[in-house]
Amino acid sequence: MSKYKHFETKAIRNQTERSPFREHSAPLYMTSSFTFDDAEQARALFADEEEGNIYTRFSNPNNTEFIDKLCALEGTDDGIATASGMAAMFASMVALLQSGDHILASRSVFGSTHQLFTQIFPKWGIQHSYADINNPEEWESKILPNTKMIFAETPSNPALDIIDLEWLGQLANNHGLILNIDNCFATPYLQQPAIYGAHIVTHSATKFIDGQGRTIGGAILGDKELIKDIRFFARHTGPSLSPFNGWLLSKSLETLAVRMDRHCESALKIAEYLEGHEELELVKYPFLKSHPQYELAKKQMKLGGGLVTFIVKGGIDRGRRFLDSLQMLSLTANLGDSRTIATHPASTTHSKLTDEERAEVGILPGLVRISVGLENVNDILEDIENALNASK
Repeated sequence: MSKYKHFETKAIRNQTERSPFREHSAPLYMTSSFTFDDAEQARALFADEEEGNIYTRFSNPNNTEFIDKLCALEGTDDGIATASGMAAMFASMVALLQSGDHILASRSVFGSTHQLFTQIFPKWGIQHSYADINNPEEWESKILPNTKMIFAETPSNPALDIIDLEWLGQLANNHGLILNIDNCFATPYLQQPAIYGAHIVTHSATKFIDGQGRTIGGAILGDKELIKDIRFFARHTGPSLSPFNGWLLSKSLETLAVRMDRHCESALKIAEYLEGHEELELVKYPFLKSHPQYELAKKQMKLGGGLVTFIVKGGIDRGRRFLDSLQMLSLTANLGDSRTIATHPASTTHSKLTDEERAEVGILPGLVRISVGLENVNDILEDIENALNASK
């Protein structure tokens, strides 16, 4: 538990112990292994009788600092760092499940998470069911005797639907289930799912936590006993984060609050400007009053996030012309960058879903996802407006 009270201070002042060289910023610990004072210490470390570093696949001071900061920000007991967001997603589930278990998940999930549920887990006898994020009554009816975990994204990718974390926490608690929340879009600055009863919180640190499109990483945070099982799995399967990336992501957390303030401020301005635009069918952003879960978003999120979605009139062909007409915005599948990004989910991040599966979660052919960067908001708006006009 951090001794500091405020988010920004926790993100900056929680650091690994200084070395005898008295460095102000944490150094890089670029080492594969760590030495022992004597044979007895080696034995005690491997027997888990003493805490300490043995091998960077298990732990490293840079990764420990990164995770200690995230635990302080999310309000969780423990955590581990992973090589990517999907490594975190996979380990947070498979380490706690076994053949015959069942996962209940929100229907609106990231494309690779969908592939885990539909293509990989069935090979091991792990079942899943999807429930509508907008239909709470459906969830309880889909809990089976072998259900062990509930999983959800909020806001969802890319539909930006919001699920009631307090209600979901109570549902999981009433049925003795593990609640696993992907908090990638919100980051701990905007919401802390553990407050509402989440037992596991996962992150793709590649996104807003890094914030500059430089590296890949992930994190799993949560209850100490659950993390113990996940750590055992990760220690022996090896999805470990490199020390350099751990150092980089820990430094990135120091500016997360100021960056998210700017992302969210600009995203809201863009959403308000675009709402009702004659070339768009729909604009969606959690802090727009027209969002179906606006009041819920205001309740559990500090700000509305850095993602805006809209549907361009004219379907997929018009949508592609719009993307090709952009001059400044980047066309890439990433998000959470300092540079504004435009993505067409139906043909990229969620292309493996069927047309029916995409339609069920609001991913229509003309849907465009904008990850709002840190440029001047007027330059972002000008590029979007010019592209809409050029693509008519």
